[in-house]
Amino acid sequence: MKVCAAQLRPVAGDLAANVAKHLELIELAVSQQADVVFFPELSLTGFEPRLADSLSLDIADQRLDVFQKHSDKTNMLIGVGMPISMGSGVCIGMVWLSPGDSRRLYAKQKLHADELPYFVAGGKQLVLEREGSRLVPAICYESLQMNHADSAATLSADMYLASVAKPVDGIAKAMTHYPAVASKHNMLVIMANCVGPSDDFISVGQSAAWSGRGELLAQMDAESEGVVVLDTRNGSASVKKLDH
Repeated sequence: MKVCAAQLRPVAGDLAANVAKHLELIELAVSQQADVVFFPELSLTGFEPRLADSLSLDIADQRLDVFQKHSDKTNMLIGVGMPISMGSGVCIGMVWLSPGDSRRLYAKQKLHADELPYFVAGGKQLVLEREGSRLVPAICYESLQMNHADSAATLSADMYLASVAKPVDGIAKAMTHYPAVASKHNMLVIMANCVGPSDDFISVGQSAAWSGRGELLAQMDAESEGVVVLDTRNGSASVKKLDH
Protein backbone atom coordinates (compact mmCIF):
# COMPACT_ATOMS: atom_id res chain seq x y z
CA MET A 1 0.00 0.00 0.00
CA LYS A 2 1.14 3.54 -0.75
CA VAL A 3 0.03 6.40 1.48
CA CYS A 4 0.67 10.02 0.49
CA ALA A 5 0.87 13.01 2.82
CA ALA A 6 0.14 16.12 0.76
CA GLN A 7 1.93 19.41 1.44
CA LEU A 8 0.33 22.57 0.06
CA ARG A 9 0.19 26.33 0.43
CA PRO A 10 -3.49 27.08 1.15
CA VAL A 11 -5.08 30.43 0.33
CA ALA A 12 -6.83 31.74 3.45
CA GLY A 13 -10.58 31.41 3.10
CA ASP A 14 -10.53 30.66 -0.65
CA LEU A 15 -12.30 27.33 -0.96
CA ALA A 16 -12.32 27.28 -4.77
CA ALA A 17 -8.57 27.93 -5.08
CA ASN A 18 -7.79 25.36 -2.42
CA VAL A 19 -10.03 22.72 -4.02
CA ALA A 20 -8.15 23.23 -7.29
CA LYS A 21 -4.79 22.77 -5.54
CA HIS A 22 -6.08 19.67 -3.75
CA LEU A 23 -7.05 18.17 -7.10
CA GLU A 24 -3.56 18.84 -8.46
CA LEU A 25 -2.04 17.03 -5.51
CA ILE A 26 -4.52 14.16 -5.78
CA GLU A 27 -3.44 13.70 -9.41
CA LEU A 28 0.19 13.74 -8.26
CA ALA A 29 -0.67 11.02 -5.74
CA VAL A 30 -2.39 9.04 -8.50
CA SER A 31 0.81 9.28 -10.56
CA GLN A 32 2.61 7.60 -7.64
CA GLN A 33 0.04 4.75 -7.57
CA ALA A 34 -1.20 5.88 -4.16
CA ASP A 35 -3.95 4.04 -2.30
CA VAL A 36 -4.46 6.83 0.25
CA VAL A 37 -3.82 10.58 0.22
CA PHE A 38 -4.48 13.00 3.07
CA PHE A 39 -4.00 16.72 3.61
CA PRO A 40 -2.93 19.12 6.38
CA GLU A 41 -5.18 20.49 9.10
CA LEU A 42 -8.06 22.62 7.71
CA SER A 43 -6.44 22.33 4.29
CA LEU A 44 -9.47 23.50 2.30
CA THR A 45 -9.71 26.85 4.11
CA GLY A 46 -6.27 27.31 5.59
CA PHE A 47 -5.79 27.26 9.36
CA GLU A 48 -7.86 30.35 10.15
CA PRO A 49 -9.77 29.83 13.41
CA ARG A 50 -11.30 33.31 13.37
CA LEU A 51 -12.89 32.58 10.00
CA ALA A 52 -13.94 29.03 10.80
CA ASP A 53 -17.56 29.76 11.63
CA SER A 54 -18.19 31.59 8.35
CA LEU A 55 -16.26 29.00 6.32
CA SER A 56 -17.69 25.85 7.88
CA LEU A 57 -19.59 23.33 5.77
CA ASP A 58 -21.96 20.48 6.43
CA ILE A 59 -20.32 17.12 5.75
CA ALA A 60 -22.89 16.54 2.98
CA ASP A 61 -22.10 19.84 1.19
CA GLN A 62 -22.03 19.36 -2.58
CA ARG A 63 -18.78 21.34 -2.84
CA LEU A 64 -17.08 18.21 -1.52
CA ASP A 65 -18.63 16.05 -4.25
CA VAL A 66 -15.60 16.50 -6.50
CA PHE A 67 -13.48 14.57 -4.01
CA GLN A 68 -15.95 11.70 -3.96
CA LYS A 69 -15.79 11.59 -7.76
CA HIS A 70 -12.00 11.41 -7.64
CA SER A 71 -12.12 8.72 -4.96
CA ASP A 72 -14.51 6.65 -7.06
CA LYS A 73 -12.49 7.20 -10.24
CA THR A 74 -9.08 6.43 -8.75
CA ASN A 75 -10.13 3.87 -6.11
CA MET A 76 -8.28 6.01 -3.58
CA LEU A 77 -9.06 6.91 0.04
CA ILE A 78 -8.91 10.72 0.33
CA GLY A 79 -8.82 12.80 3.53
CA VAL A 80 -9.32 16.59 3.36
CA GLY A 81 -9.30 19.18 6.16
CA MET A 82 -12.29 21.46 6.71
CA PRO A 83 -14.20 23.21 9.49
CA ILE A 84 -17.39 21.14 9.73
CA SER A 85 -20.67 22.21 11.30
CA MET A 86 -21.98 19.84 13.94
CA GLY A 87 -24.98 20.16 16.23
CA SER A 88 -22.85 21.52 19.07
CA GLY A 89 -20.73 23.91 17.00
CA VAL A 90 -17.89 23.84 14.48
CA CYS A 91 -15.22 21.14 14.66
CA ILE A 92 -11.76 20.87 13.14
CA GLY A 93 -12.71 18.15 10.72
CA MET A 94 -11.16 15.69 8.32
CA VAL A 95 -13.64 14.41 5.78
CA TRP A 96 -12.71 10.98 4.47
CA LEU A 97 -13.97 9.83 1.10
CA SER A 98 -13.86 6.17 0.14
CA PRO A 99 -14.63 4.63 -3.27
CA GLY A 100 -18.35 3.96 -3.54
CA ASP A 101 -18.97 4.65 0.14
CA SER A 102 -20.48 7.39 2.29
CA ARG A 103 -18.39 10.22 3.70
CA ARG A 104 -16.88 9.81 7.14
CA LEU A 105 -15.90 12.57 9.51
CA TYR A 106 -13.04 12.63 11.96
CA ALA A 107 -13.35 15.57 14.37
CA LYS A 108 -10.25 16.62 16.32
CA GLN A 109 -10.72 15.38 19.87
CA LYS A 110 -8.02 17.27 21.76
CA LEU A 111 -8.07 21.02 21.13
CA HIS A 112 -5.30 23.48 21.94
CA ALA A 113 -6.36 26.21 24.37
CA ASP A 114 -6.16 28.79 21.55
CA GLU A 115 -8.75 26.80 19.58
CA LEU A 116 -11.36 26.55 22.32
CA PRO A 117 -13.08 29.89 21.54
CA TYR A 118 -13.71 28.79 17.96
CA PHE A 119 -14.19 25.03 17.89
CA VAL A 120 -15.86 22.14 19.68
CA ALA A 121 -14.05 18.85 20.24
CA GLY A 122 -14.95 15.55 18.65
CA GLY A 123 -15.72 12.58 20.84
CA LYS A 124 -14.74 9.51 18.88
CA GLN A 125 -11.65 8.16 17.13
CA LEU A 126 -12.04 7.16 13.49
CA VAL A 127 -10.21 4.06 12.26
CA LEU A 128 -9.77 3.63 8.51
CA GLU A 129 -9.09 0.27 6.90
CA ARG A 130 -7.28 -0.15 3.62
CA GLU A 131 -5.37 -3.08 2.10
CA GLY A 132 -5.58 -4.95 5.40
CA SER A 133 -4.06 -2.06 7.38
CA ARG A 134 -5.66 0.05 10.09
CA LEU A 135 -5.00 3.79 9.75
CA VAL A 136 -5.70 6.24 12.57
CA PRO A 137 -5.87 9.99 11.84
CA ALA A 138 -4.66 12.59 14.34
CA ILE A 139 -4.97 16.36 13.93
CA CYS A 140 -2.14 18.70 14.94
CA TYR A 141 -2.12 19.40 18.71
CA GLU A 142 -3.51 16.00 19.69
CA SER A 143 -0.91 14.26 17.53
CA LEU A 144 1.78 15.62 19.88
CA GLN A 145 0.07 14.10 22.93
CA MET A 146 1.39 10.59 23.51
CA ASN A 147 -1.90 9.47 25.06
CA HIS A 148 -3.61 9.98 21.70
CA ALA A 149 -1.09 7.68 20.02
CA ASP A 150 -1.44 5.24 22.91
CA SER A 151 -5.18 5.13 22.23
CA ALA A 152 -4.48 4.55 18.54
CA ALA A 153 -2.29 1.61 19.47
CA THR A 154 -5.08 0.07 21.55
CA LEU A 155 -7.18 0.20 18.37
CA SER A 156 -4.51 -1.92 16.63
CA ALA A 157 -3.38 0.93 14.39
CA ASP A 158 -0.73 0.07 11.82
CA MET A 159 -0.22 3.68 10.74
CA TYR A 160 -0.64 7.09 12.40
CA LEU A 161 -1.72 9.86 10.02
CA ALA A 162 -0.78 13.27 11.46
CA SER A 163 -2.57 16.15 9.72
CA VAL A 164 -1.05 19.39 10.98
CA ALA A 165 -0.49 23.12 10.55
CA LYS A 166 2.79 23.78 12.33
CA PRO A 167 5.35 26.59 12.56
CA VAL A 168 9.05 26.14 13.27
CA ASP A 169 8.72 25.31 16.97
CA GLY A 170 5.89 22.84 16.32
CA ILE A 171 7.92 21.01 13.71
CA ALA A 172 10.87 20.85 16.11
CA LYS A 173 8.63 19.07 18.61
CA ALA A 174 7.21 16.83 15.89
CA MET A 175 10.65 15.69 14.80
CA THR A 176 11.27 14.19 18.24
CA HIS A 177 7.71 13.13 19.11
CA TYR A 178 6.67 11.23 15.99
CA PRO A 179 9.69 8.92 15.93
CA ALA A 180 9.02 8.22 19.62
CA VAL A 181 5.42 7.30 18.73
CA ALA A 182 6.63 5.05 15.93
CA SER A 183 9.20 3.19 18.00
CA LYS A 184 6.99 2.88 21.09
CA HIS A 185 4.16 1.25 19.17
CA ASN A 186 6.00 -0.20 16.15
CA MET A 187 3.67 1.96 14.08
CA LEU A 188 4.35 3.77 10.82
CA VAL A 189 3.88 7.54 11.15
CA ILE A 190 3.33 10.01 8.32
CA MET A 191 2.79 13.76 8.70
CA ALA A 192 1.20 16.26 6.31
CA ASN A 193 2.00 19.91 7.06
CA CYS A 194 1.15 23.02 5.06
CA VAL A 195 3.42 25.89 4.02
CA GLY A 196 2.91 29.64 4.19
CA PRO A 197 0.76 31.96 6.32
CA SER A 198 -1.63 30.29 8.78
CA ASP A 199 -3.59 32.46 11.23
CA ASP A 200 -0.85 34.36 13.11
CA PHE A 201 2.12 32.14 12.19
CA ILE A 202 3.97 30.69 9.21
CA SER A 203 3.65 26.97 8.54
CA VAL A 204 6.95 25.43 7.53
CA GLY A 205 6.09 22.21 5.71
CA GLN A 206 8.74 19.49 6.17
CA SER A 207 6.09 16.77 5.83
CA ALA A 208 7.69 13.43 6.59
CA ALA A 209 7.37 9.69 7.17
CA TRP A 210 8.90 7.40 9.82
CA SER A 211 9.35 3.65 10.03
CA GLY A 212 8.01 1.54 12.89
CA ARG A 213 11.50 1.78 14.41
CA GLY A 214 11.33 5.57 14.42
CA GLU A 215 13.68 6.07 11.47
CA LEU A 216 13.06 9.11 9.28
CA LEU A 217 12.38 7.68 5.83
CA ALA A 218 11.72 10.83 3.80
CA GLN A 219 11.04 14.51 4.35
CA MET A 220 9.95 17.37 2.15
CA ASP A 221 11.47 20.84 2.38
CA ALA A 222 9.91 23.86 4.07
CA GLU A 223 8.46 25.60 0.99
CA SER A 224 7.55 23.15 -1.79
CA GLU A 225 4.15 21.67 -2.58
CA GLY A 226 3.96 17.95 -3.27
CA VAL A 227 3.54 14.58 -1.58
CA VAL A 228 5.52 12.32 0.71
CA VAL A 229 4.91 8.75 -0.48
CA LEU A 230 5.15 5.95 2.10
CA ASP A 231 5.24 2.44 0.62
CA THR A 232 4.29 -0.14 3.23
CA ARG A 233 5.33 -3.05 1.02
CA ASN A 234 9.03 -2.31 1.25
CA GLY A 235 9.12 0.19 4.13
CA SER A 236 10.49 3.00 1.97
CA ALA A 237 9.38 6.58 1.42
CA SER A 238 10.06 9.28 -1.15
CA VAL A 239 9.16 12.86 -2.04
CA LYS A 240 7.45 14.00 -5.24
CA LYS A 241 7.06 17.74 -5.80
CA LEU A 242 4.50 19.53 -7.92
CA ASP A 243 5.89 21.01 -11.12
CA HIS A 244 5.26 24.74 -11.25
